[in-house]
Amino acid sequence: MNFNRENFDLMVKERTSLNAENTQLKTEVKLLNEKVQYLLKKLFGRSSEKLSPDQMELLLDELQEAQEALEIAEEAEQDDSEPVESRRGKRKPLKERVPEDLPVEQVIIIPDEVQGNPGRYKKIGEEKVRELDVVPTRYFIREIIREKFIEIDNREVPPLIAPAPARLIPNSYASAGLLLQIILSKYCDHLPLYRQEQVLKYRHGIEISRKTMGNWMYLIADWLTLIYEALRNEIRQSEYIQADETFIKYQDPKKDHCPNGYLWAYHSPGVGVLFEWFPSRAASCLDSMLTDYAGLLQSDGYGSYPSWLNDPAHEQEKGNIIHACCWAHARRKFHEAGDSISRKIIKLIAKLYRNETTLRKQPELDRATYRQEHSAPVLNEIKTILDREQKKQLPKSKLGEAISYTLKRWDSLNLFLEHGKLEIDNNLVENAIRPTAIGKKNFLFFGSPRSGQDSAIIYSLIETCRKLDINPADYLRDVLEALPTMGQNEAASWTPAQWNSSRAQSA
Repeated sequence: MNFNRENFDLMVKERTSLNAENTQLKTEVKLLNEKVQYLLKKLFGRSSEKLSPDQMELLLDELQEAQEALEIAEEAEQDDSEPVESRRGKRKPLKERVPEDLPVEQVIIIPDEVQGNPGRYKKIGEEKVRELDVVPTRYFIREIIREKFIEIDNREVPPLIAPAPARLIPNSYASAGLLLQIILSKYCDHLPLYRQEQVLKYRHGIEISRKTMGNWMYLIADWLTLIYEALRNEIRQSEYIQADETFIKYQDPKKDHCPNGYLWAYHSPGVGVLFEWFPSRAASCLDSMLTDYAGLLQSDGYGSYPSWLNDPAHEQEKGNIIHACCWAHARRKFHEAGDSISRKIIKLIAKLYRNETTLRKQPELDRATYRQEHSAPVLNEIKTILDREQKKQLPKSKLGEAISYTLKRWDSLNLFLEHGKLEIDNNLVENAIRPTAIGKKNFLFFGSPRSGQDSAIIYSLIETCRKLDINPADYLRDVLEALPTMGQNEAASWTPAQWNSSRAQSA
């Protein structure tokens, strides 16, 4: 048998090519299998992590962190012999959850025999049963009557009449109380205007069109703009901003569909929350908040934040802004990978969160010093694992992507060690966004670009009240009554924080 060198070389070349192709296909199959398993877990996993098909487009933008917080606590408990107290705490009994200062209406029941002949009986005691009751919303007409007077002895003097009280909406029958009810129903209880229209009509016999209510919300938002801008200044002056964004669709008359708009959220712990609405997610949307800002900026890994800072037009801000990243988002990447190495890293991250829990429980501790002592060694251990595994893992695998994401932002993730004010993650601003997410599931979209910003103004004040533990009904009632006579220079004293401070001083 004659040996043909040329044919042999061709066979070796083909075999080498087939082996390389086989290796590549195995790699692709492994990566695709990871993605399939990840999506199956999201669709059919535990209910807290399920995603319905219509939510799949949110997969890359919004992942709920409620389950993650629970898992962090569970991991910390498994990794530590000391029991970890539940974040929810003990359920309070009913009597502790009902305010003691509620008005009491007494109903006294006397036996029929005593009523028939009270002289034969003497009261020796009583038995009480307390129940919580409610009176449905009551609508009524308030007539404002301004009486006219003339001088009896001098008829040439014009008649006297008190000036008409200033009104939020001139020539309208909408009172501050009615407007407050509509605002709270829409922005706190997430009841769209068309549902409020139906409730008024079929439950109370009052017909107010949703268009009329929409016009009222537009006017109210216009009134509140000055306070909204004062809130923006308070947040900027705090020198610590957490930023995030979420999409909400809006109607565009130029298009045959509802495109995505975005609510950008800015939160400063202990100060407030401000929303801005834009029809895009571009870096330029940050101009109004970050231009001339100096301080800490914390965000997720979305590229618009570093892109804005690296723009030559913002060279001054880049030198004044310290950009920190979020450990919750880094943790999610490893949670999605789900392998043994990822679980080890997640347990180490749980130690970081356990340190943060200690700091919350003991506010007298110096946060930066405590973190340097207890969290820095954990971070060094995480870094060692990441550097070692980066060389071993496929770049496009879930673990490879998680490692790359974390190492790329490593310095920004470690900034919380040296800045005591900085939180370990961005969850506080994501929690501030959650009420708007509930609302958009009900009203589906904004009716116009302008209504997006109007809603952002009202959401800002309501969510700031929630963050500061203020009843938004109390705050907004005072604001709506004061707005008609409020001067431009008074707006800064009507932000939720300033209002709360003034009320505490006068108490």
